Amino acid sequence: MGTFLIFAIFSLIFLVSTTTSQTTFGNNFESCFTINSPIHITNITKIVHNISHPSYPPILYSSIQNLRFNSTNLKPHFIITPEHPGHVQAAVTCSKCHDLQVRVRSGGHDYEGLSYKANTPFIIIDLINHREVRIDVENGNAWVQAGATLGELYYKIANVSKNHGFPAGTCPTIGVGGHISGGGQGTLMRKFGLAADNVLDAILVNAYGEIVDRESMGEDLFWAIRGGGAASFGVVLQWKLNLVPIPPQVTAFTVMKTQNQGATQLLHRFQQVADKFSEDLFIRPMIFVRNDANGTKTVQVNFQSLFLGTVDKLIPLMEQSFPELGLKPQDCREMSWVESILYIDDGFPKGESIEVLLDRNHNVNKGFFKAKSDFVTEPISENDLETIWKVMQDGESGIMIWEPYGGKMGEISESETPFPHRAGVLFNIQYFKRWQEPGNETEAEHLNGINKLYESMTPFVSKNPRTAYLNYRDLDLGKNKNGSFSEAKVWGEKYFKNNFNRLAKVKGEVDPENFFKNEQSIVAPNVSVS
Repeated sequence: MGTFLIFAIFSLIFLVSTTTSQTTFGNNFESCFTINSPIHITNITKIVHNISHPSYPPILYSSIQNLRFNSTNLKPHFIITPEHPGHVQAAVTCSKCHDLQVRVRSGGHDYEGLSYKANTPFIIIDLINHREVRIDVENGNAWVQAGATLGELYYKIANVSKNHGFPAGTCPTIGVGGHISGGGQGTLMRKFGLAADNVLDAILVNAYGEIVDRESMGEDLFWAIRGGGAASFGVVLQWKLNLVPIPPQVTAFTVMKTQNQGATQLLHRFQQVADKFSEDLFIRPMIFVRNDANGTKTVQVNFQSLFLGTVDKLIPLMEQSFPELGLKPQDCREMSWVESILYIDDGFPKGESIEVLLDRNHNVNKGFFKAKSDFVTEPISENDLETIWKVMQDGESGIMIWEPYGGKMGEISESETPFPHRAGVLFNIQYFKRWQEPGNETEAEHLNGINKLYESMTPFVSKNPRTAYLNYRDLDLGKNKNGSFSEAKVWGEKYFKNNFNRLAKVKGEVDPENFFKNEQSIVAPNVSVS
């Protein structure tokens, strides 16, 4: 028998064996899922999607926002799309039985793709079907399932009340599950705090497959999931949220300034006053490089704002607080709070309906991107700002967004939730770089640009540790390669400062086997598991 024929026969045997093994494994998991689901399942393929199902690819790629991870070979063995909490319980139980990790996805906006990729066998629990929103206007609260988007939440609130809102992020397509568990910055935080500061209760599936609420999970775990990243502790199914009072009319504006128009001086002044503004006023500078009329690179700053009141109240307030900006009534637009969500997100073109908040793909510009973050506690001088501009003009550095603090953010204790960035913080910086061209060389160029900008900011940001915001996830800060406490501490203290040790203690109490884990998950002290 010829060598080629022997090889062909061996290859066929291997292929049949591998296919049979995968089929057997899949059947075993699906059988386990059916047996352990407390709800009778009539069609398993509607809930458990294995890699051979036609439904698998569209579900996998449906909410991947960062195309850097779109072609990864690190694909899940199964995608679970639960229609009932019991399906999540079964997913957790059977993943433990089959040595599979669990990743949970609600919107797919996580910056490093940790909700849909892993370097070990895993499943995705995709909460796309788990997104009911129930508003209780009389009591001023809402129950929202973790798979809902911020846009769906905002729309449902506005649909029943013009006088209520919720303080969370500015991008409507973000899933509430991960956003709230990481803190949840937004335009209302100076008035009402973070999204996580306004959580009243939660329902979660823990590492033992049990469904627990605030009372049964205990205050330590309830504390941990409100800013500490719930993915380290379980699967959040629902949040109970405190709704906040909003006036029927708010005012938004965007004022654009370049270097030649005094942008540097305005930013220097902004740093001195932004955290002292009225709690009703939120102004964030968005800083980027563009070409001027002569083709020369210049820095432009867009001062984007939301004010909880009308124009006639805003103008005198700005003349008192930030007259240097030169705001005029014609720069402003009055609108409802829910309309301001679309204004902040995409300028809210005239004629656009707020119904687009229900579109999970509205204004989603999928591409390749990288983000980093910082917190600033001392104003940066004009000379130092000009030095920073040179770095931005020399490379592919992307955009900086400065989110002002002060107000309610400075009144909440650092230990009230795991999110510690409170009193003394002037503003948070998000560095964000997006590109559309694939390729390793292109990616390296863009990553080099944002990294250079980040490094150039070292003298001007928080120190010991240099802090970061969990929702702007950055794996450059370190990974749990071996699942050890010491490794986690490297990046953990950057996100959580002194709260990291308490998070690790809670982890040891509720998930001692470290079942819920990823490259940046909380690890219990003295635990090292692969």
